Amino acid sequence: MILMNDFRRQWEDVRTDILRITEDVGSSGWYILGERVLNFETSLASYWSIAHAVGVASGLDAIEISLRVLGCKAGDRVLTSPISALGTVMAILRIGAIPLLVDCDSFGLIDLEECRAFLKHGTGVRFFVPVHLYGHALDSTALRNLRDEFQLLIVEDCAQSVGAAFRGEKTGKVGQLSATSFYPTKNLGALGDGGAVLTDLRDAADQGRILRGYGDSRLDELQAAYLDSAFLPRLDAWTQRRRHVARRYCDELDNPQIHCCGSPVGSNSCWHLFPVILDPAHKTAFVHHLCQRGIQSAEHFPLALVEQEALRPSMIETASDCANAIRFCHSEVSLPIHPFLTDDEITTVVHACNSWRP
Repeated sequence: MILMNDFRRQWEDVRTDILRITEDVGSSGWYILGERVLNFETSLASYWSIAHAVGVASGLDAIEISLRVLGCKAGDRVLTSPISALGTVMAILRIGAIPLLVDCDSFGLIDLEECRAFLKHGTGVRFFVPVHLYGHALDSTALRNLRDEFQLLIVEDCAQSVGAAFRGEKTGKVGQLSATSFYPTKNLGALGDGGAVLTDLRDAADQGRILRGYGDSRLDELQAAYLDSAFLPRLDAWTQRRRHVARRYCDELDNPQIHCCGSPVGSNSCWHLFPVILDPAHKTAFVHHLCQRGIQSAEHFPLALVEQEALRPSMIETASDCANAIRFCHSEVSLPIHPFLTDDEITTVVHACNSWRP
């Protein structure tokens, strides 16, 4: 089976380092917020070209802590995307704030022009959590213009965008703070859970450290050491391999029934996922076609957040009907994309897609 994520192959790559690191941390007698967390925070900040990184327990916690540092409180409205993992809005809801969803563009990313049109009405919205979805980078110039024009307090959700950049500028550089995740499926994933707050503001980083400590959101030494010594040094090579897979898909997929989204102009995407779009009526048949040929696929995300039954209408607000987001989610299928796909497996996926007929 060609998998969405092949952790067995990843283990073959990192096994020697992981076993050595485990022995080192285990024998150190120090397991929480020690030297290895500090070392990883320094390495991650350097990689991201940002002043401070604060390791926390999850990507959800990273968003929540960042919003709290910015002063977000119960009742505040927070502009964000209608297509994202549930954790993005859960971080807002845990504060008691209200997610305010704005529709997406043709790539599934939050539509920054629609955000601007909404904010021009004098809505009083101060907080914004833009999501760099699928590994694409949002337009940093447009995002910066929104920040400055409407004096927004921004937490960039970079859970899927480590290594991505817009016209050379890495994601996470416009918001006062940014948040990322080290869930195992992420491009920079741990062997457990974890996350980080990123910022150039010293006071914000100090506040984040206080909140993580007393909010029981600490990144442990073992995961920090794995990330610092086994995964981060391999990240650039893994990202280049993802880009190779994406290029082949973009160049070789040739089926009028399957729309290859590609990446937005200006985005040097890190390709956390590779979404394609097709008629929703044929999605089940397409997924079955792939499965019969030994190819795993997925839906990211099968429902827009406005459709989630767990989010009662009283819990969220919308700036529009989010019709584009709903259409995108109902039409999207993700093809396998990870650093351990062989060229022959890429060819198998391409041939399976090109041979499919509804």
